[in-house]
Amino acid sequence: MPKFLLSLIFICATAFVWGQDSQQEKLEQRKAQIQQQIRDNEKMLQSVKKKEKSAVNVFLIQQNKIKLKEKLINTTSKQERVLGNDMYINQLKVNKLKRELAALKEDYAKMILKSYKSRSEQSRAMFILSSESFLQAYKRAQYLKQYTNFRKNQGLEIQSKTAELVEYNAKLDGQRKEKKKIIVENQKEKQSLEVEKKEQQKLVNSLKKDKNKIIADTRSKQQESKRIDRQIDRLIREAIAEANRKAALERAKENPGSTTAKAPVSSSKIALTPEGKILAADFKANRGKLPWPVEKGFISLGYGDQPHPLYPTLTVHNSGVEITTESGATARAVFEGEVSSIMVLSPINRAVMIQHGDYFTVYQNLSQVFVNKGDKVNIKQSIGKVRTSGDTGKTVIKFLILQNTSNNNPEGWLQNR
Repeated sequence: MPKFLLSLIFICATAFVWGQDSQQEKLEQRKAQIQQQIRDNEKMLQSVKKKEKSAVNVFLIQQNKIKLKEKLINTTSKQERVLGNDMYINQLKVNKLKRELAALKEDYAKMILKSYKSRSEQSRAMFILSSESFLQAYKRAQYLKQYTNFRKNQGLEIQSKTAELVEYNAKLDGQRKEKKKIIVENQKEKQSLEVEKKEQQKLVNSLKKDKNKIIADTRSKQQESKRIDRQIDRLIREAIAEANRKAALERAKENPGSTTAKAPVSSSKIALTPEGKILAADFKANRGKLPWPVEKGFISLGYGDQPHPLYPTLTVHNSGVEITTESGATARAVFEGEVSSIMVLSPINRAVMIQHGDYFTVYQNLSQVFVNKGDKVNIKQSIGKVRTSGDTGKTVIKFLILQNTSNNNPEGWLQNR
């Protein structure tokens, strides 16, 4: 095979290894992140089990733990595949180095033998003195000098290649150990997952006895949720109408005879000011990158119509997402904006609504509120304390995103975890 082609293959392989190293690093970071989420989940699960007030909540947290375990297994499996590719490329390098080293040693041995035969200073002197001219003598002296340097450089190259070969062999040994460790770890996680699934099935079987009660509770909560949604819709429409009235008054001052200023104000679509347009555009540009409204937690109930996690024939509607978090958690603003409303949904349940141009974010199920209507808030600023239910032991925040009066799926706006 031509040397050029061999060099090209080697360069491509080296670039591939660099990419593999980067991927391995990302997978290791993702694995650490999932393991932390599993620890947080286990902490929440133990907290709820101690209270023993909601088997359904235990089921939901256990279900999330199973999903996290599956993610962890997939991540370690990817690590194993990437490591296998790394080992294959490194083995190719080791084989190449061995061939190059063998060729170098063979050439070096021939050179040493030749040098031995003409080792005496007298032979070298005669080689130069037997020249037919001064120019030839000079060239022969230069040749001997270059030959000596070449022999020295070849010796150094052999040392370098030998050291490189030792390094790659050590790297391969380390990778073999790492791969073995990952395989063992993956097997343990798979066994742990099977245990979790059996526990989950036992829990499901025990909950079937309370089917009627759970369905009745779910329907009652759905009615309460619809009532709150209507209240939020009314408040948003009031906020839109108020903002549009202020904008109309400003236009009337600037153009007293304008018919546009006297037109009826809309309560479904806000007329944005230049500042409002910038804020709305910034909010929209951060779709998929917004921080979560709580530091830790998982989505225990997604957006829209979906089957009940235990009874698929029962449809559950959700206008936002419900995030189960740890007791004592603090709610935080997902983006800068202005507090447009503080809602008292019940004596123990409050909500905060923040406006971001023509977008609104709503944070429900707070026991305490740290902000007031009209306050300007920054991203990740604490706005309240998430309520822990005395009946179920659950600590859940309901989070909504709306553009004007239209609900959006918050999962598409939040950062992936």
